[in-house]
Formats: sequence, structure tokens, C-alpha cells
Amino acid sequence: MPDTGFRTLRPHALRSLRGLVPWHDRLLTVDPRSGYLASLDPLSDDTRILNPETTHYLQDVGGWSLEGDALWFTDREQVYVSYVHREAGRWQLAEPVLTLTLDDQAEGIVKWGEWLYISSQGRGCIWVIRVTDGKVVQTWQTPGVGISQLAVLEKKLWLCDNIEQTLYQLNWQTGRVELAVLTPYESPVGLAYWRGRYYVAYAGEEPYIRDEPNASQSLQLGFRDRVLVHPLSFQYYPEGQYTLSNGYVLELSYVEEWCPLEAVDLAQVEWRIALPATTQRQRLRRVEPVGLPFTLEQEAGQPVAVFRFDRLTQRQGLIFGWRAELEVFSIKYQIPEHPEVPPLEPELQQQYLVDDDELSMDEPIIRAAAREAVAGAETFPEKLLAIRNYVYDRLRYHMKSTIDPPHIALKRGTGSCGEYVGIMLALLRLNGIACRTAGRYKCPKNPELLGVPLLPQFNHVWLEVYWPGRGWLPIESNTDHLLERPWLQPQRFFLGLAWYHLELGRGIRFERLRLPDGSRPELGLGDLAINHIRCILHEEIAPPSPPDT
Repeated sequence: MPDTGFRTLRPHALRSLRGLVPWHDRLLTVDPRSGYLASLDPLSDDTRILNPETTHYLQDVGGWSLEGDALWFTDREQVYVSYVHREAGRWQLAEPVLTLTLDDQAEGIVKWGEWLYISSQGRGCIWVIRVTDGKVVQTWQTPGVGISQLAVLEKKLWLCDNIEQTLYQLNWQTGRVELAVLTPYESPVGLAYWRGRYYVAYAGEEPYIRDEPNASQSLQLGFRDRVLVHPLSFQYYPEGQYTLSNGYVLELSYVEEWCPLEAVDLAQVEWRIALPATTQRQRLRRVEPVGLPFTLEQEAGQPVAVFRFDRLTQRQGLIFGWRAELEVFSIKYQIPEHPEVPPLEPELQQQYLVDDDELSMDEPIIRAAAREAVAGAETFPEKLLAIRNYVYDRLRYHMKSTIDPPHIALKRGTGSCGEYVGIMLALLRLNGIACRTAGRYKCPKNPELLGVPLLPQFNHVWLEVYWPGRGWLPIESNTDHLLERPWLQPQRFFLGLAWYHLELGRGIRFERLRLPDGSRPELGLGDLAINHIRCILHEEIAPPSPPDT
């Protein structure tokens, strides 16, 4: 078979997908809305319905598994098996036989030898069931909060979670997570290993601009089904205990347009703009100036573009900035089963446990919250998650142009990403956990739009915590806070980031002005210039192999 690279398979006429199974030179999936058992050609998108006379058997299935001629599937609390007769490209499904009735609704199912593994979002568990007598011999907690599908790939048990946007490799005897991999698209609903590559099925909705000729406003916002199957590439790095998955070569431009709101006259100005950082998941390939030349300097080990002006006045037309080419990947850190955390180094205590950015750490409401948040949490990762969830329980996202101190935002009960970060920083530092602000922007998450300018509409920040002995690890601010379902608290970006998170000026201020006397201009940067940000995805790439492999 020719190498298809990262070709996306887009099935014809399917509205939803559930599960993915390799079958000879094709992939199999089920559309639970129509009941189609469909075969897909990854090279051409050719889509064939295998069960034209028995589609009603598979409507509304939760999950399915194929072993030989036996097709197992879940339907609410019931588990059925149907035997397949194949003839002339069609699969005749025998009338399903009820084999099990469970205590709650089930979704994912896979048969492996003498065992059935069945997942339930309602129970938050995986049942391990002996086929011969239908007895539940083990019950494991699911690693995520969404609807999960199960598969056996290369003699390994895998689970994919549609809300977590994550694939988990599980120990087939204990259910312990051995590996976690973030997927490049949202809503994964199936995975398969076919001809030496992993493939993931996705199903959800996407917004689009619909042309409605009869309406007074002909262009309208609409939503449509989005189904696709896409190759997955990942690498595990045991030394750092993290996984990298599908990456992109990304062009990022940051350009300032000089446009002061008031009369201004500045002399001998130094305008400093941080460049993209090089991290475990992001590498700066090259950078070049836009508009005006800059001098490249290092600040706390981070590259900074420095623009120098003899004079800046109101009546000038200037643009200046940089264009960088990056490699960006998704990253997910593993949490050891019994983490041993050494004491925090004294220099980090002095730098990252203090109130150095109006964090309200002396305010009674913040100090009380710091105690309450970690009640019952014992280990380092338990405290991190407890503090994040505490903030999620007490805030609702509301975007603002200004950032209030943590005690005000917490009392109000709403906040932007910067206010989520401020509260988390205060609570973490009061509990002896070193942390700092991170990030700056997110590329619009449209990986299918290669070569098309993508324009972020606002900036974004998250935070990094310092895990002694491991280094700085990310925690998203508010993206995992699902306002429509606040009782679900996924951990997609708890110690993980997607490919579209862009890290600029790690550990330093992103942008600032310097005047000769060390003072700051009376107007803020937002009153002096308009920033223009643009992302262009050039190609999808696989993560590099770990050293010594």
C-alpha cells in the first residue's frame, strides 16, 4: 500500500460514527443513527454499506466489537451478539441474541479471549465480565469523564474518551493507565491499528457559514455533522514521562501597528517582544523580522526580539514584529502511580511562592480558599487537581478586557482565563507549590485548513506548576471547564497541552517597553499599538523518536 501520510478519510453519507475495526484492506465502522455497518477505504474514501437489509439491528448502539463471525454490541443496559454471514460483499446479520443485562447504560465493548470489557459513562466504570457465565469479575474506574470506546490493538487494551480528547492504554489485568495520548481533533469515538498505523475515528458537529438565498441576511451560521478518520502518530518519552502526538509545522506572525490613542512623544525607546519558546512540545525552527529589523537577545534563557527607536510620536506610520516557523505537538504527562516529590529548591521558593503580581495572597477570602481547596488531598498531583477543581466549582467563564485581583474575581464568581489563572496561582503558592503564568495565544483549531491564514481573536493564558524532580508542567486555566455540563471536570489539559497551544516567552514577560531612565510610558501597550496575529499551518508531522531508540 502506498504511504498516505496524514491523509484524512472522510466517509460518504455517514452522520455519526461509533468504533473502528480493521478488516483486510479496509476499515469498518458503525453509524448508530442509520444502523449502517460501513466499510471504508482509507485511500479513496470509498464507503460501502455491508448490512443493507439489517440496519435496524445496529441503530442507537452504544459500542460494538467484532471477533470472527460474532458481532457484539451494547444497546442501553443490554449486551447482544449477532452472527455474521458474509456473501458477495454483503454481511447478513442474524437476529441479535440478548446475552447480558447490566446495572446501567453501557457504551464501549470489546471481546478479548474469554473476557468482555464494557464501559459505562453513567457508572464511570469498566466492567470485566467472564463470557462463559456473564459474571462481573472486576470493576475499574474509567480514566476520563466522557463516553468511551474500547479496542484491543497489538495485544494492548485501549480506551478512547470523546470528551477528554484522549486515548488511554490500560493494563488489561488491573485497568491502570499505562499511557495517555491527546488526539489532534476533538471527539474521538473509535480507534484501530491497520497496516502499521493507528487510526482514530471522530464524530461531532462543526459550525459553518450557510448561504440561504431566501433570507434577508443570506449568510447565516449553521451547524453540520462532522465525521472523519485520521491517522494518529505518537511517541512516549520515558525519561520525561510524557507522550507527544500529531504535530504541525506552523507559521506564527506577531506584528504591532503603531497607533497611539493620544498624543505621545517618546525618545530612545526599546520595544521588547518575546519569541516562541523551545520546550518539550514546541521547537522554534527560525524567525525573521516583519516591517523593521530587530536585535535578538536572551532574557532568562528565552529569545527576545528587541526593536529600537530614536523617537516615537503620534503621527508616524509603523509596523514591526516577527514571523516564526515552529514545530508544535500535543503533549500529555504521565502521573506515576506512587509519586515521590522531593522538597522544593530554596531559590524557587523565593521566586515562585510569593505575591509578586497582585495575587491577593493576604486577603482572608483567598487564604481560606487555599485551605479549603486541598482538604482531603494528600499527594502532590491530588493537590494540583483539587485546587483546579475548586476554582472550577466557584467560577463561571466571562471574558473581560481587564483582569481583577483574585479576591475580587473569586467573590464575584466569574472570570476570564487570566482571572482563573490568578486565583489558581494564589491558591497553589499558599500551599507551597511553585507556579507561574504561561502561554499567550492559541492557534484556531482547524488542522484541516493547511496553508490558510488563521486569525486568533484574543489571547489566552494558562499556568505551569513546578513538580520538583520533573520540572515545569502545564495546567490549562479554563478550557476544561465545561459550562454546559459543570459536573463533568475533564483532565484533557491537566498536565497536558494540545498542538494549538502556543508558548511565547516562557517564564518572562511577553512584551514591554523600556525608556532610557527606566520608567514606563503613561499609556499602556494596548493604547499605543494594535497587535496583529496570524497562524498558518504548513504540514502535519510525526513526533521525533526518543533518544536511543
